[in-house]
Amino acid sequence: MATQIRKQNGITILEPNGKIAGTAVSKLREAISPQILFSDVPRIVINFEHVNRIDSSGLSTLMEARVAASGKKGRIGVINVGKHIKNLVALNWLVNRFEYFESEAAAVSALSA
Repeated sequence: MATQIRKQNGITILEPNGKIAGTAVSKLREAISPQILFSDVPRIVINFEHVNRIDSSGLSTLMEARVAASGKKGRIGVINVGKHIKNLVALNWLVNRFEYFESEAAAVSALSA
């Protein structure tokens, strides 16, 4: 799994690609952790458009990132969440833990405010 990272209007946009499962989970953690660590108030959008699978370890990593960002008064938003991921998130009662946006533009606008 590869993750592209870019910035737009002060918002970090992460675009993982492939499966977030098994050893790929540590790659996601390596991509997102510095974005939180080196920011005073992290504002991150995770674009799941090219993610076709996520397992419980991947969800756990996302929750850890959310807690770390919240601890610094930051926010994490997600976009393009496919049905499989939505179902897994719903099953794990995590639905209300992330901010969902319809598009990258909407996420960047909301997180920039």
